[in-house]
Amino acid sequence: MSRITDCFAALKHQNRTALVTFITAGDPQPSMTAPLMQTLVEQGADILELGVPFSDPMADGPVIQRASERALAQNTSLRDVLDIVREFRSQNLTTPVVLMGYLNPIEIMGYQHFAAAAQEAGVDGVLTVDLPPEEGHEFIPVMQQHELDPIYLLAPTSTPERIQRITGSARGFVYYVSLKGVTGAAHLDVQSVADKLTQIRTMTALPVGVGFGVKDAATAKAMAQIADAVVVGSAIVSQIERLVDEPSKMHEAIGELVRAMRTAMDQGA
Repeated sequence: MSRITDCFAALKHQNRTALVTFITAGDPQPSMTAPLMQTLVEQGADILELGVPFSDPMADGPVIQRASERALAQNTSLRDVLDIVREFRSQNLTTPVVLMGYLNPIEIMGYQHFAAAAQEAGVDGVLTVDLPPEEGHEFIPVMQQHELDPIYLLAPTSTPERIQRITGSARGFVYYVSLKGVTGAAHLDVQSVADKLTQIRTMTALPVGVGFGVKDAATAKAMAQIADAVVVGSAIVSQIERLVDEPSKMHEAIGELVRAMRTAMDQGA
């Protein structure tokens, strides 16, 4: 089994929901990312999503767009991202790491080259926002050959036929986008999310994570009661942006936020 599968199995045994945290690799500078990843784990993150900086992050809102801009200003490349994962793995061999990004950097590197390098670095899953399963006939087998779980997004507008197609190609878990819009959007409707998760679970045994709009401990707690994983991105990246000129305070601020979310999620279990 993969690290992702093992993680969800262990959490299910403990009656706990996974906390998945997102930061952009290289933001605010590459040397800070692996230590920030370690802080996230120490404060309660179960799975790490690591954003690959991209110049046109179409699914991301302004907060994460600016994170990509800061990382690209530091010349953070896909190879640098893999080096960051490798650095993290020198201290942590158990926490799953999922790369989230866009297809262009992977295509430039080449599927086989990327998959082999990602596996060697210690990556567990890959979420490529702009590569639907219909266009993944070359990508998916290469990922699976190198024991990388292809992660896919589902949306409020996903039809039953679409859900079946996506879950049939996914591994590890599926990521339900709880809102129509980009990352960091507002106004989560818990009941509508719960109804959609019920529908999704009739079509797959994979764990279902919920993200886009989880901003604080209260929303994390609410989502933890209906989802298998709660994904938090913009709220964390906002702290990085706020303290970009005060890096010494960054770990404390991010740790406090993640710890509050983890505590609230466990209390609501």
